[in-house]
Order: sequence, then structure tokens, then C-alpha cells
Amino acid sequence: MDSNKSLAKGIYIAIIALILFPWNQFGLPVITAPIALLCGLIFAFIFKNPCPKFNKKTSKYLLQVAVVCLGFNMNLQESLKSGSEGMLFTIVSVVGVMALGVLIGYYMHINRKTAYLISSGTAICGGSAIAAVGPVVKADENEMAVSLGVIFILNSIALFIFPPLGHLLDMSQTQFGTWAAIAIHDTSSVVGAGEVYGEEALQVATLIKLTRALWIIPLAIVTMFIFRDKSSKISIPWFIFIFVLAMVVNTYVPLPEWFVSAMVWIARRGMVVTLFLIGASLSIQSIKNVGIKPLVQAVLLWIVIGVSSLFVVLSTIS
Repeated sequence: MDSNKSLAKGIYIAIIALILFPWNQFGLPVITAPIALLCGLIFAFIFKNPCPKFNKKTSKYLLQVAVVCLGFNMNLQESLKSGSEGMLFTIVSVVGVMALGVLIGYYMHINRKTAYLISSGTAICGGSAIAAVGPVVKADENEMAVSLGVIFILNSIALFIFPPLGHLLDMSQTQFGTWAAIAIHDTSSVVGAGEVYGEEALQVATLIKLTRALWIIPLAIVTMFIFRDKSSKISIPWFIFIFVLAMVVNTYVPLPEWFVSAMVWIARRGMVVTLFLIGASLSIQSIKNVGIKPLVQAVLLWIVIGVSSLFVVLSTIS
């Protein structure tokens, strides 16, 4: 048993080291976000995660660090200009998905809290929204596990299918970045898909997704009234405000080139490592715990937001 755990830990560390290794300096391609996620999924199905607590905390905080570092490579004025067309989509889609998700959950007789959490994760920013709203609705461990499991499965699929779909539809960088930010659940896969598609798509997707994530705050406040509990605490995503501050600094303060390059490297590699860690956290048991009804609800919501946002993006953004 100990030998299996040691082997798993060794492979776990080796994969992270391979992701961080500068292959490009030797003329070799670096490990990309989808490949890292795939490695994590394969690892999770072969081995039991040897460091579950480390994995969970590191993936959470490394994602936040990577997003903040990305801000040092973005110009505030240019980003706001390129992402402004997606702001209206964000408002309409968040409200629409929440309303539709609750209705689907009601008619399918899905547990009220589970349906609400899945709707929150689809409407805003995946696991982060569920983690923020869960304590407000006083969701139990099973309700949280099912909601997070559903969103994670679809979020993993999105990272693989969205970039090829974007190229198939001949979408521009701005179009794809806007679509990815609205239709993909978690920030990690939004940034990963944007990075695969291109630099401009990455910036647009990140800005719109983080703007979307700010809806966690009003959603949590509204949720307190819906579930009639004013004592619940709101988990505010403070790293988003630090990301905006990084953009402001990069826009108005002359930063040395080596510093910006270092921040970009941390952002890119940190995001890829995060996706490996997220993949490695999945298990066969977590998939079994999902159940068919919550998965159907999540898929229906995903189809609605994906298709409708694609239509709007292609019709209004060049």
C-alpha cells in the first residue's frame, strides 16, 4: 500500500516537473493546458491522489496567482475596449441561466439546493460560484459534491471541444474569447481555452470571465433572501480585484521587461499546472455520485448558454 502511494506521489511530482520544464528552449513543444488536464484525468483513474489536501488548496490558490500575474500582461484600456461588447451578454446570460436552471430543476424534481448550485455554477464561474453560494444555502456535503462533480465533468469536456469548434466556425480572437467566457464554466478552462486559441482571445476571455465572476457577490446576497438566512457569510473573490489592480499598474506604470516576462511565465505555466491538479482530483466515485437528473439539468443549461451565446457572438462581434 505504501509502495503504491509512493509510486503515485513520484509520478505526481514528475508530471508537475515536466509541465514546468522549459521545453521550448530545446526546440520542443511545451505541455499545453488540454494535455495537462488529460494527464490529470488519466492519473486520477489509475492512481488514488496521494496528496488530496495539497491538491485541492494548491489548485485553488495557484489559479488565483496565475490570473493575477496575467493582469501584468494586459492593458486596461485595450482590454476594456475589446471586452466591452461581451458585458451585455454577461448580464443577460447570468440572469437567464439562473432562472432557466431553477425552472428545469423544479420540473425535473431535482433537489432544490442542488439545482440552484448547478445553475449558479453554469451562470457564473463554475466551482467558485458553487463554493461561494453553497454555505449561503446551507448545502450539505452530498449536494456540494454532486453540483461540483457535474460542473467539473462538463468543464473538462469544454477545454477539449471549444478551441476546435472555434476554428471550425472560423471565429475571430474576440469572438472566441467572448464565447468561451460566457459558455465555459470555470475560470481555469476559460483561460486554458483562450490560451490555446490565441493571445487576444486569452485577454478577452479572462476579462469577461472575471467580470462575470463578480456576480458571485450580488448572487450570494439575493440567495440569502431566497433561502431566508441572513446569517450566512459571503465568500468574496478578492483575487479579481487584485487582477484589476495588476492591469492598472501595467497600463500606467513602466514595468521592466524581465518582470512582465516572469509574470507571464508564472501565469501560463501556473494555469497549466492548475489544470493537471484539477484533473487529478477527479475520481470514478465522484462521477458515480453525480446521478442522471443533475447531469441532464447541467447539460441542458450548457446547451442553451452555449448555443445562444454563440449565435449572439457571431451575429454582433466581428
